[in-house]
Amino acid sequence: MPLTFRRLALFCTLLCFVLALVWGVAAERLLTFWDIPHSEAAALMGRRIAALLLGVGVMFFSVRDCPPSPARAGVVRGFMVGCLAMAFLGLYDWLSGHAGPGILISVVAEFGLGLAFISVGNGERAMLRQIQTSR
Repeated sequence: MPLTFRRLALFCTLLCFVLALVWGVAAERLLTFWDIPHSEAAALMGRRIAALLLGVGVMFFSVRDCPPSPARAGVVRGFMVGCLAMAFLGLYDWLSGHAGPGILISVVAEFGLGLAFISVGNGERAMLRQIQTSR
């Protein structure tokens, strides 16, 4: 089963909705899993992250059937950069002792999503070049 933008967008929609729910109602469990102490500040940030993830999930659901375009390529690049940045930050936080080994699951998932979006993004660029040269 080839990796397509539609499949990746639907997967990210589901993932973002699940993570929004977890951050919104059970942030302390996620923080505990990462060996980060729960605090009011962490709870506040968790709720804000939940709202952001809800919006990103809606964004991916909305563009899942859009044809290749510069706008769709921008969505792909933006999410890819965000995923890879979070993966590297998570790795840094683990190595510096700010988070426990539980964060490595998130690091692997974020790195995997970043690579998936690189793969889809490469296909996007090839399709856009074909569209532009056929005009």
